[in-house]
Amino acid sequence: MAENDRIETDSLIDWIIAEGLSDNGIDDILERLVERLLALGFSLIRASIAMPSIDPLQRGFAVAWFRDTALSTEVQGHGEAGREMFERSPIFYLLSNRLLHGRWRLPEPTGVASFPLFDELAALGATDYVMKLVPFPGETALEGVGISFAVDAAGGFTAEQLAAVDRFTPALALVCCRIAAMRVAIDTLAVYTGARTSGRILSGETRRGGGDAIYAAILFADLKNFTSLNEAWAPAKIVSWLNESFEAIVSPVENHGGEVLKFMGDSVLAIFPVETGDPADACRRALQAAKTAMRTTEETNRNRAERGEPAIHIDIALHVGEVFYGNVGASRRLDFTAIGSAVNEATRIETLADTVQHNVLASAAFVAQTPHGFQPVGTFSLKGVTKPADVFAWVG
Repeated sequence: MAENDRIETDSLIDWIIAEGLSDNGIDDILERLVERLLALGFSLIRASIAMPSIDPLQRGFAVAWFRDTALSTEVQGHGEAGREMFERSPIFYLLSNRLLHGRWRLPEPTGVASFPLFDELAALGATDYVMKLVPFPGETALEGVGISFAVDAAGGFTAEQLAAVDRFTPALALVCCRIAAMRVAIDTLAVYTGARTSGRILSGETRRGGGDAIYAAILFADLKNFTSLNEAWAPAKIVSWLNESFEAIVSPVENHGGEVLKFMGDSVLAIFPVETGDPADACRRALQAAKTAMRTTEETNRNRAERGEPAIHIDIALHVGEVFYGNVGASRRLDFTAIGSAVNEATRIETLADTVQHNVLASAAFVAQTPHGFQPVGTFSLKGVTKPADVFAWVG
């Protein structure tokens, strides 16, 4: 590599590292990297960065730049279609053959096994394609990154360009590893604790006992007679039904601005914090979530009936009040959750559903904020609560 080429590559490496310390977007870094490579004389027609993912909805993703189109993100799902897409890719070929780099001249000779990507690139006029795989440390399922470039110059990549790619790829991979690790921390924590809670944890709220007293609408849902199903059905089927029922509850909660704090066996605890100073707004959102959850559960049960499977109904209790929202637990094992008398009262109200023959119940405090559609069903003594509670049922 000529001295001038080395200086330019060193400058590019310095830029990559600086960007990697200040930017959390792989797509932004790729787009600006392409601009610099074009300025250095690379006749790029495509560039991409592909990585596996720790995500319940996708197995991996690739950020791709094409010369004549906008930057795009391609996602591979966990299903059969995602696996088939992966197995028809250059990355799969390299991994299957225990290779860390590959180069293909395009178009490939007739009779040689190809990949759909290469056919697409050849149609665009690409002449040369290189891919580098860089492994990551083995602490997580993020095994590494695939970095690729395609050019349409008549002679393909020059020797100097290939040498430059070899030199700056480790720096780019290090940046991708740093960004991916941060994304894993954010996304995985959000999956297990909820978006609002994960944000507070990542901002440093990790001390036991740390938290705030907040005012919130509370939704507590419980699956009816679910425990008895364990005696008659296989565990795999039970888990499948449990997930279906939880999805019917959780999606409406999140869509209406609530956050699920925990799953307790076959029960769900969610809150709708009062963020605008208006408790009625939080209660309206909690009620809408409850109504949607009931409708979705009915639809799910109809589908189960068609498959010859048992229906699983839910009971929901709605309440509003002050809760402690923060860290509870042991010194090295914490749970970021909501506790307090209001939470306890909500769980006790739910146990009255069979007694009053209604599936959605609410406290007097909740109904005071959103009264339409409720009717009183009685005054009850709640376990652990001194004052008897007036309870209302949603009748629409």
